[in-house]
Amino acid sequence: MTETSVENDQASERNERQIKAEQFCNKIGYEPKNPELILTALTHRSYSAENEGVQNNERLEFLGDAVLDLVLSDILFIANKEMPEGEMAKARSAVVNEDTLGQVALELELGEFLSFGVGETRSGGSKKKSILADALEAVIAVLYLDLGYDYAKDFIYKYWKHRAQVSASNPGIEDYKTRFQEALVQYNSTKPKYICDTNGPEHNRSFTAHLYSGDIEMGIGIGRSKKEAEQEAAKNGLDYLEEMAVRFAEEIAGARPRS
Repeated sequence: MTETSVENDQASERNERQIKAEQFCNKIGYEPKNPELILTALTHRSYSAENEGVQNNERLEFLGDAVLDLVLSDILFIANKEMPEGEMAKARSAVVNEDTLGQVALELELGEFLSFGVGETRSGGSKKKSILADALEAVIAVLYLDLGYDYAKDFIYKYWKHRAQVSASNPGIEDYKTRFQEALVQYNSTKPKYICDTNGPEHNRSFTAHLYSGDIEMGIGIGRSKKEAEQEAAKNGLDYLEEMAVRFAEEIAGARPRS
């Protein structure tokens, strides 16, 4: 393949990516001042790994997570004037997570507009919840950087306000890490520790989280992201604590003198 043909292929791919980015912008009603930002937000790391010089959305994801946290804190603080800090934190955690981000991303059909490398395309990256969640955080960062906080807030309000209020009515139900830490306090004063292992190639990565209290392993979780694996480990840790409580109660009952 000649140098000219390589350049032509690269230009063609970039044009296709720009078309997809424009289609996504139209879908969410966003008119970008800086089109390069949204192009980056829709670029997965597997694509940039195969195309030198192309930026991916990982840095934007970091910023978008913080913006989402702030806006949802704002929603919960204003709408629930009597709710204690701890309950607000639980309610926020229940909707700032991979599951909720993945649900919103699916509603927006975000996966159809993302650019992947060959391997990730084959493995179905456009349907993976962890990838969709990360990409949506990147999109939120772009809205904030390009058009400001209020614009990003309006977008988040549209898709999260109802979810946040539902969560506020029953905070912390799906936040297994918080629930595990609160339950652990009843047994000892140690803080839970999560150790994560990464498995598989970059385009099909999975995480295994091991949950410890001191030297005791209390739960293991597997997920497509570190957050998902840790939540699963905490969920299993809660089961472990429940089993311990049952055994302890049985031992106490068995040790009581019979009348």
